Amino acid sequence: MSDFPNVWDVSLDTCVLILTSTLNLYLMKCISALYGKLLMAVMVASVFACNTPSETTGSAASKKDFAVIAYYTGRPATIDAQSAGQLTHIIYSFFHLDGNTLNKATPKDSASLTYLVSLKQTHPDLKIMFSLGGWGGCEFCSNVFATAQGRADFAKSVKALSEKYNLDGIDLDWEYPTISGFPNHRFAPEDKQNFTSLVQELRKTLGDDYIITFAAGGFNKYMEQSVEWDKIMPLLDYVNLMSYDLVNGNSTVTGHHTPLYSTASQVESIDNAVQFLDSIHVPSQKIVVGSAFYARVWEAVPDQQNGLYQTGKFKEAVNYNALNSYFTANSGFTYYWDSTAQAPYSYNIEKQLFATYDDSLSIARKTAYALKQNLGGIMFWEFSGDNLDEGLLDVIDRVKKDKAATTQSR
Repeated sequence: MSDFPNVWDVSLDTCVLILTSTLNLYLMKCISALYGKLLMAVMVASVFACNTPSETTGSAASKKDFAVIAYYTGRPATIDAQSAGQLTHIIYSFFHLDGNTLNKATPKDSASLTYLVSLKQTHPDLKIMFSLGGWGGCEFCSNVFATAQGRADFAKSVKALSEKYNLDGIDLDWEYPTISGFPNHRFAPEDKQNFTSLVQELRKTLGDDYIITFAAGGFNKYMEQSVEWDKIMPLLDYVNLMSYDLVNGNSTVTGHHTPLYSTASQVESIDNAVQFLDSIHVPSQKIVVGSAFYARVWEAVPDQQNGLYQTGKFKEAVNYNALNSYFTANSGFTYYWDSTAQAPYSYNIEKQLFATYDDSLSIARKTAYALKQNLGGIMFWEFSGDNLDEGLLDVIDRVKKDKAATTQSR
């Protein structure tokens, strides 16, 4: 682990974007001491193009269908034309159940969906979807989807909403089938088969022209127990791996909430989930990895290992675009980079605060990983957490374009 990450394996433009974003986020560090090294890194990057052979061999970079998927709650930011051009899918979140069917669209829902669909006038390939559920938003899913009538009624309401607003599909975010999720929400062993039946009913009702995806927990218990992968994946377009919150609000020990790779102290990671799905023959092109446009902060974390893998109490979540202000308001944070997990974190010794999050470099590494592994794409929760200028979506877009350019030049 080191205080500052390595920037040698991405292109010059991406290096500049990463360095600019990182410096803006961590102004409290001693910039003057690092400036010469950073400048030299950028200069050398211009000569060597900052690419390692192992990260330019994937064919996905040259494909137009590498997905960049934004979950979007309709607050407070509005997706502008530039951002829309960087995305392939926008998933409006969330709708819920009202009886056996989707709840009636609220004025906010209607306005948001209408606006999002209007973006297709200038970006005709952009797909606009909506999501069912979310954390705490699927209280009645286990009951409703346990019956054939419930599944049929739901599928018809999905088609009706999609036709009304000219939407392209649905994302199922049931947290969780079969295993415990939100407190006091029903779950049962038969959820596993019922989820398969739900996917089958949706595909039968919607046909092949609509997109159907689902948000899957990125942790081992979900992947091993919750769904019948072999039966549902032939019917689905993507699985969106929620490879964040791997340490969450109930965790009493700190860790990386959205690491790329596993460590000796933390097994669950993006790579761990991808390897599991590969082992059960889920097509790589249907796997979309997740990233987090927010931090998780723990308090009462002792000064050992810079707060990493220590006891603590979850304090709060902070959007990425508010991190600079948060760190400034709580002066004393030091930035660290875990070279094994490929993940940043920060620790405040005086206040015993620990923060885990994605930043520009970890996002660049995740995007490069997805491209190298020929995965379906990358998604993030959630759009309004990003900076509008020099944000994390800009990093994703730059890495995607860099890889495409590199592949085409070969």
